[in-house]
Amino acid sequence: MRKLSERKLLVATHNSGKLDEIRAMMAPHGIEVTSAGEMGLAEPAETEDSFIGNARIKARAAMLATGLPVLADDSGITVDGLDGAPGVYTADWAETPNGRDFMQAMSRTWRELDARNAPEPRTAQFRATLILMWPDGHEEIFEGIAPGHLVWPPRGALGHGYDPIFVPDGHDRTFAEMTPEEKNSISHRADAFRKLEAAFA
Repeated sequence: MRKLSERKLLVATHNSGKLDEIRAMMAPHGIEVTSAGEMGLAEPAETEDSFIGNARIKARAAMLATGLPVLADDSGITVDGLDGAPGVYTADWAETPNGRDFMQAMSRTWRELDARNAPEPRTAQFRATLILMWPDGHEEIFEGIAPGHLVWPPRGALGHGYDPIFVPDGHDRTFAEMTPEEKNSISHRADAFRKLEAAFA
């Protein structure tokens, strides 16, 4: 694995919450973090049908625009009873004319599982793919996964996205019923970040 020797890293995101999370993780390693949003970069179209493909699109666009090493991620939920859907289209299922509505996405997911008579437990996985890309095009890929199952109705007011209906393996509460610290210690992104940290050792 190539180690990151540069002290400045661009995160290919326009999501301030995600940026804060990554910035906090990088701080102990002495790495200065900025984001595509802070630099005013456009968001590229995500046209691939895999998490790796879409993360690579975001990383390459930001790297070519700035010449900096870039960290990009793509994430979503895969539901076994829906043949892995919504997967890379997780955010798309929540799109409305007025922004994203994840209650809409969660309702659609449960409705489609009911239509298929999917058996309980309705297993699913949160997945996160991180790509660290250097200006010469070299990349390292880190994948994280949080296995669990879906419940209905939604429970909990914390978290975001599908958190209110996702119960991780080994627990009886949804991600939305856990504190951020609890969730972040077992989440798919935490799993990927632990692997990524080896690049800064």
